[in-house]
Amino acid sequence: MIIYTPPKAATSIPVVDLAGSFSPDPAARKAVAWEIHKAARDTGFFYIENHGVPQAVLDSLLETAATFFALPLEDKLAADIKNSTCYRGYEPLAAQTLDEGSKPDNKEGFQIGRDLSAEHPKVVRGVANHGPNQWLPGMPEMRTELEDYRDRMTALGRHLLGLLALSLDQPEDYFEPGFPEHVVTTRLLHYPPQPAVLEGNELGAGAHTDWGLITMLLQDEVGGLEVLNADGDWIRAPHIPGTFVVNLGDLVPVLTNGLYRSNAHRVLNTAEVDRYSVPTFLDLDYDYVIEPVPGSLAAGEQSSQAITVGDHLAAMLHRTYTTVTPHRTRTTEIPA
Repeated sequence: MIIYTPPKAATSIPVVDLAGSFSPDPAARKAVAWEIHKAARDTGFFYIENHGVPQAVLDSLLETAATFFALPLEDKLAADIKNSTCYRGYEPLAAQTLDEGSKPDNKEGFQIGRDLSAEHPKVVRGVANHGPNQWLPGMPEMRTELEDYRDRMTALGRHLLGLLALSLDQPEDYFEPGFPEHVVTTRLLHYPPQPAVLEGNELGAGAHTDWGLITMLLQDEVGGLEVLNADGDWIRAPHIPGTFVVNLGDLVPVLTNGLYRSNAHRVLNTAEVDRYSVPTFLDLDYDYVIEPVPGSLAAGEQSSQAITVGDHLAAMLHRTYTTVTPHRTRTTEIPA
């Protein structure tokens, strides 16, 4: 049985070297999984290095993000998210409020997911966040790069979920049943500089937790990400070249019966230059049932936490911003 112990108050975010996780040696993979286990219990955040995604891909995507966000607003609105049935496309500044009661977030974004046709069964069912992407007609290279990056990050996320399973003493393929129709969202984000927290607690991204399983974040050298530790202090997660920041979402405490953490974080860009980042959110099939893994419950203990990925995400789709589209009026949150 997995034993619960209170998290330690971290003063920094650990770095996990993934090199051994690609080894054919099960002991080497298990050793990396143990490092993830420790980070997941203490902060729910960790960096990963030696992850296999070429640096040139990362650098090029951040340059493309800067090019896109520098366009005139009317050009970006050619792919306005309001025109999408599945939350894809351009999201203007101050469209989202992640910290309830605060002013809208000081950021703009562009997001894609799996590009699904109108005939796809989940699109026919009207399942949220399933459908076609929107693209900017004048930037075909942006589509090429984003689709390639999304697919690379999906593969990396699948690998990480295998390590997450190992870290919980489960087989590496524990999550594979949820992958044929997985959910993935990749976002380009732009945070203008701001000297401090502004009136109304306005931040680049207000304090929040992510909803699903894992988030993999590419951030530029500007930094600005802050993570809440077990003592209630905000600690910095600065840019480390060649790494991603990984954090666990709200489904992971359900999966682990509270052992692993989904931790609050925020973004405050106090630098005098623009900040760009690219988070990718990876979740399993909307119909996949999340419940505590074997061994996480005491003998005879019954769990009331089992929930489908879709039911959980749908319950979270009513918090941070309201948009009106030609298709319907909706209130929905898209994580930052």
